[in-house]
Amino acid sequence: MTRDVAVLGAGMHPWGKWGRSFVEYGTAAARAALTDADVEWRDVGSIVGADTVRGGYPGYVAGATFAKALGWQGARVASVYAACASGAQAIAAARAQILAGLAEVVLVVGADAAPKGFFRPAGGERPDDPDWLRFRLLGATNPAYFGLYARRRMAVHGDTPEDFALVKVKNAAMGALNPYARYRKRVTAEEVSASAVVADPLRLLDICATSDGGAALVLSSIDFAQRHGVPRPVRIRAVSTVTPRFPNTVLDLPDIATDSAVAVAAADETFRASITRAAYEEAGIGPEDLSLAEVYDLSTALELQWYEDLGLCGAGEGAKLLREGVTAPGGRIPVNASGGLASFGEAVPAQAIAQVCELTWQLRGAAGDRQVAGARVGISANQGLFGHGSSVVAVR
Repeated sequence: MTRDVAVLGAGMHPWGKWGRSFVEYGTAAARAALTDADVEWRDVGSIVGADTVRGGYPGYVAGATFAKALGWQGARVASVYAACASGAQAIAAARAQILAGLAEVVLVVGADAAPKGFFRPAGGERPDDPDWLRFRLLGATNPAYFGLYARRRMAVHGDTPEDFALVKVKNAAMGALNPYARYRKRVTAEEVSASAVVADPLRLLDICATSDGGAALVLSSIDFAQRHGVPRPVRIRAVSTVTPRFPNTVLDLPDIATDSAVAVAAADETFRASITRAAYEEAGIGPEDLSLAEVYDLSTALELQWYEDLGLCGAGEGAKLLREGVTAPGGRIPVNASGGLASFGEAVPAQAIAQVCELTWQLRGAAGDRQVAGARVGISANQGLFGHGSSVVAVR
């Protein structure tokens, strides 16, 4: 039995700061995905919503919230929260329902209306919450961690701020071609270097913003897709949602210390590398088979790290890969052809879904001026707080 599911439809609400409810963004994305799939809302057997953090109730029951907004019609419903990996876990839940025969067509939706500035924990005294503790004890905002990642690459691998700036230049050029991106302006390395320092060595243009936006997918069984007149759909072949292994010796959000490796040998690979390895193994492919990748570029330095975690190059060779143009449009393995978070910003529950929207359009040959020639296999990768890893492999 095939473990593939079909991507019948992909839809998004443009990223930005719109000042409206996340429900509006998600509903618009869902309707766009349904239209793209040529599927009626009443024919959807299940809806899986990626939760957004909200002080009020609707954000934590996103599946039912979007089902209500689209019109109650009796579908199954589920809601998923895994921070930045919420969208991929929603895709995993939808895929499991389809493969289990619980539904033939599932709508996956994620949307957010993000705060200004940086994300912070919800209010209240929560001394058992590591995310709350790192703000309270260290004042360690997300950009502070991004700066630590960058400093580590500089110290261990010899990366430079100029290398980081080239990531932004590449992604901004692609974002300028994406109608859903928030920032649609090319930048130069000099403009990156001249922007304000946020968390040394990273500058304002090295880190992603917080944004409003929404993304949705219509997934189905392969049999349904073929009966629906789509004989050769884009297929999701693997979804990895792994957790770290003890001892975890690499600093990761929101941890403020690393586990001791005195008594137990460290794992052979880092957490992030294990995320994509699990996806490769499930899909039966390797990095050499990829046509493109969409990765979680919270900062320019972090994108370089993903090159290595994806197995595109060896440890410390990410900057070399970038400088040689391998990850640029026209290169051997374009990365973040969408423009990445550098061009979109974070709309947390939507971003892993948005990555798969981009893979879908690329594999269909429908990405316009961003199109990767001959795209056949794509992978997404991101990481949420508290050990939520996620990666999706899509093929055609």
